[in-house]
Amino acid sequence: MNLMNNPLMNSLNNDEFKKSLKSAHIPITSEDYLLLVIFGTVLVGLVLILLILLNFLLNINLNPIPFLDPVISMAIVFLVIVGTVFTLAYTYPQMECSGRKTRIELDLPYAVTYMQALSTTMTLFSIFKSVAENYDLYGEVSEECAMIVRDVEYFGDDLMVAMRNVQSTTPSENFSELLNDLAMVFKTGGSMTDFFASKSEHYRETALQELDNTLKTMEIMAEIYVTAFVAGPIAIMIMIVAQNLSGQSTVDFLAPLMYIGLPIGATAMVFLLYIMMPPDSLTISRKALPQAEYSDTNIDPGSMMLVDEKFMKNFESHRNLLRIREILRNPMKYYVSDYQYGLVFGVILACIVVLLYYNGTLASLIPAYTFEAFISLLVIMFMLPIAFAYEARSHYLKKFESQLPAFLREISDMKDMGMTLQSAIHIIANSKIGVLTREVKITSTEIKMGTSVSLALYKLEERIGLVSVKRAISLVVKASEITDHLHEILAIAIGDLEHFLKMKNERFGVSFVYVAIIYLSLGIFLYSAYQLNVTFIESFSEFNLNFNVSSNVGEMFHISIILALFSGLMAGQLSANNILAGLKHSIIFLLATGVLFIYII
Repeated sequence: MNLMNNPLMNSLNNDEFKKSLKSAHIPITSEDYLLLVIFGTVLVGLVLILLILLNFLLNINLNPIPFLDPVISMAIVFLVIVGTVFTLAYTYPQMECSGRKTRIELDLPYAVTYMQALSTTMTLFSIFKSVAENYDLYGEVSEECAMIVRDVEYFGDDLMVAMRNVQSTTPSENFSELLNDLAMVFKTGGSMTDFFASKSEHYRETALQELDNTLKTMEIMAEIYVTAFVAGPIAIMIMIVAQNLSGQSTVDFLAPLMYIGLPIGATAMVFLLYIMMPPDSLTISRKALPQAEYSDTNIDPGSMMLVDEKFMKNFESHRNLLRIREILRNPMKYYVSDYQYGLVFGVILACIVVLLYYNGTLASLIPAYTFEAFISLLVIMFMLPIAFAYEARSHYLKKFESQLPAFLREISDMKDMGMTLQSAIHIIANSKIGVLTREVKITSTEIKMGTSVSLALYKLEERIGLVSVKRAISLVVKASEITDHLHEILAIAIGDLEHFLKMKNERFGVSFVYVAIIYLSLGIFLYSAYQLNVTFIESFSEFNLNFNVSSNVGEMFHISIILALFSGLMAGQLSANNILAGLKHSIIFLLATGVLFIYII
């Protein structure tokens, strides 16, 4: 199908859309993407038409907008849903571009600092290739550099041509400017080291400005959430009580809004934050480090077939046994390093809750609102082990990050006194520097046993596995391989890490306010539920009026469970742009909701 012959498609398939598709690194042509958008929208429309026909044929009489005619109401809902699906699908590349731009701007200072350390002895292409190979450290900047490497190695382009190609597609104006200025320095034979040094400070200031813009986005999203998903449910609660006062106990017309609208709307808010804002990286990434006594010897792959299979099986079983012993020796380390363990424990706890519900134990413990209590406990027990793993990892990360600048300063001071890097590590290993002490002692022991300093430091960063730590250590490792004058490189690494911690603390300080707003908003919601179902209802007791309070409480309990779950996830997105950071908030909100409706109201 030739979309270019269609005027409507030509207007949609404009140059801006094509560039956003390339900048988002979506591997599909603009024509094919538009076909997928149209196909998906039509499919959603057909499903909605089928559901609407079933609603009328089966006499379900579901009317999303009660004060309108059912046909008109369904038509409006159909148009809104189909229009929303098309708009979100069509604008997804633009949203992904915006998110990539933010992530590039925030990672660019660290990548430029790394380039500065490499530029003293490496060629420009080798620098790009090294950054591209360290995606776990430099994220989207590595992706952009990988495009340059791809064009040179696989497409045969000249380095300058490859840089211009990426310059025209990158969503970051700063990265585009960097490539343009770098090409001029490269052509004129200028000093790339001095160039990267001047750019590093400039991009740090730019990253702070980008952080300010991100925090403003957070402010807008928090206000939208409070208005739509807290004030809105309070209005729904008032409508429920008003229906009860008028003698109409049914609130079926509110069911789609409560059970479909709230979750979908909150999920959309969380998804938008995820795309538009960079997360706090708690990723623990480790690369396999093959070791051999004769590492420079090439082994014929065919000779591997001659190895005794029985010996290899015994070798593998022994290695697995050693791994199990290591896990049993330090179970918390492995539990924190992989969320899959938390997921397994969460499923086990959730199955226990299901068993207690179906054998009647839960009903005997919580006779009122048993099903609602079951849903709340099921979600809480599933999230609890994962939340514990995330929070333990976060605590572990903060300790390492806070102690690493002092570690690097001690190495720098000892280097200034004339010590070698090996001697500095041996001395620091005998001092107490917190959680880093154990890892530095292992590094010191490896160096004494003959391991090179760069390999021992590489093992150190891989054992820790945290991105912020690996950035600093990898900078020292690369510098130690190319020069003995580490003072400037250590100063750069320390400044880099302190800049990262400063931005992180600034974001935490601002996001804490928004998290507090979420807590306050949910507290107001729960207090309103209490007032409407206890104080307000009791005020009519002197008039001898009877109300179906249980119906009120049940419907409000359902709304509160949904709101508590998604408010917690939203708080996590605002504080760290990570759903896992919101699990603890959701658990607290669900517990507060359960206590209020089961034991107080």
